Amino acid sequence: MTAVLPHYKQGPANYQVATLIFGGQLVVPNNVTPGTTDLTVTVAGANAKNVLGVAGSDGNVVSTQSGAANTYGQPAIDISVLLDYIGVYHGPVDIWVWYSGQVAPGALLIAGNYGTVVTVGAGTFDEVVGRCTHPGGVSSGMLTQQIGGGQGGGGSSSYFLGRARIF
Repeated sequence: MTAVLPHYKQGPANYQVATLIFGGQLVVPNNVTPGTTDLTVTVAGANAKNVLGVAGSDGNVVSTQSGAANTYGQPAIDISVLLDYIGVYHGPVDIWVWYSGQVAPGALLIAGNYGTVVTVGAGTFDEVVGRCTHPGGVSSGMLTQQIGGGQGGGGSSSYFLGRARIF
């Protein structure tokens, strides 16, 4: 009898980013054309059906991050530069994600705008990515944070970083 081993037994998958991504956002492939050589990921949009998982850290395309030049014309060492590869956690995992609406504890979740999660709606059960495991759920009064200081989150203060179980 042959054995079939899981591709990822523990830990995240490693993906290169195509844009600025913040930890806790859902990510999708940047290009979904079969046979593509573009293996990068980007932030998931609302109702995404091809979610790969949750970004475990912040990441950005290295070429868009420029350090100031020193007196010799070389880029200064800048430890604030984000890596262009991120760990993407996929199920089953209980992890911090960005919520963009109120959610009852235990409710099923789908992708919302800007890589967030929202409660599953009618006709969206084929888009389920996880379940709300935040203690007590997420109330509308908790939605007061910005994703990454407003970058990548539309600039509004209507999000909450809470726990979810990603399938």
